[in-house]
Amino acid sequence: MAIKRRQLLILGGLAIGGGLGGAAFSGILSRQPEANSPPDPQAPITNNPKPAKSTVAVKRSSNPAPKGLYAPTRGDMRIVVISDLNSAYGSTDYIDQVKQAIAFLPDWEPDLVLCGGDMVAGQSNDLNDGEIAAMWQGFEKYIGAPIRKAKLPFGFTIGNHDGSGSVYNGKFSFERDRNAAKKYWNDPKHNPNLNFVDRAEFPFYYTFQQDDIFCLVWDASTATIPTEQLQWVEKSLASEVAQKAKLRMAIGHLPLYAVARGRETGGNYLNEADRLRSLLEKYNVHTYISGHHHAYYPAHKGKLELLHTGVLGDGPRRLLSGDLAPNRTVTVIDIKLETSETIYTTYDMDTLKVVDQSTLPRYIDAPNGRITRRDIKI
Repeated sequence: MAIKRRQLLILGGLAIGGGLGGAAFSGILSRQPEANSPPDPQAPITNNPKPAKSTVAVKRSSNPAPKGLYAPTRGDMRIVVISDLNSAYGSTDYIDQVKQAIAFLPDWEPDLVLCGGDMVAGQSNDLNDGEIAAMWQGFEKYIGAPIRKAKLPFGFTIGNHDGSGSVYNGKFSFERDRNAAKKYWNDPKHNPNLNFVDRAEFPFYYTFQQDDIFCLVWDASTATIPTEQLQWVEKSLASEVAQKAKLRMAIGHLPLYAVARGRETGGNYLNEADRLRSLLEKYNVHTYISGHHHAYYPAHKGKLELLHTGVLGDGPRRLLSGDLAPNRTVTVIDIKLETSETIYTTYDMDTLKVVDQSTLPRYIDAPNGRITRRDIKI
């Protein structure tokens, strides 16, 4: 299945252009963004420049975690990041590690849950409409409904297996997948509990604000982001609401730079990575979060931090450098807003131990540039 998936993605890209003890803390690339307050509260609408902000005080623990797992100290804000949840094409169920991670989410007491894409297992024209709908029903049962029940805001990016944006002869190659994803996410019953800033093109690309963090989601389900969407990206990041936020993050399925074996070929990472990175840096985006490579690697390049989120579902991969065994991971990000400091605690969901960052390669030479582990200063 991995070979077939990789071939499909490449074609799509071408068509459009610690154990339970202490955690290994990451080196920080601190910046000092403007510390202005977010805009006044207002209920979110289709394209809303003033996102809603909760006025309800939520009591938080100082170091919340699932029972028996290492419990990191909570920051001003906490985000839990998951990615690549799916299994074989057409799957309507999820492996035990996915279900366990979803059950753990409330115990970490996050302010926000983010997903790097591939929530279902589409991108096969052999699947009929009923089978595509059944995948989203499975997602609802095992992922969507439990997250809503826990009242956790859920931000996500569409992956190539959710609704690939590949185009052939002016038409989406997997239009049925995209229609199914749009239908699911725009159903009011599936409200992700986000404070939208701009949801006009939701769920493919949109912006939202969670307390003092501005998040931009672009459609990186293929290797090329269209020019008109990049114009929207620049306008969104330049906006007053984005620039007044204390921290800015961007989320997309494909990474800027390759990190995993078998995913270092064209179509598996974004085209013109340096140009895209410069665009994010121009507006002081702190971190770009991605999935797809099924391998965890926290990195930085230039002024941008890069979280290559590991896989949670099937198909973990080895990094391009080193000889570490592949694993399934969930990352908890604790944020100190005044200093833009982000602290990662990443759990191996096969062992429930904390990943020791110092065991990861110091750098990875991707085909399109070298990236450095986030704690290594250069």
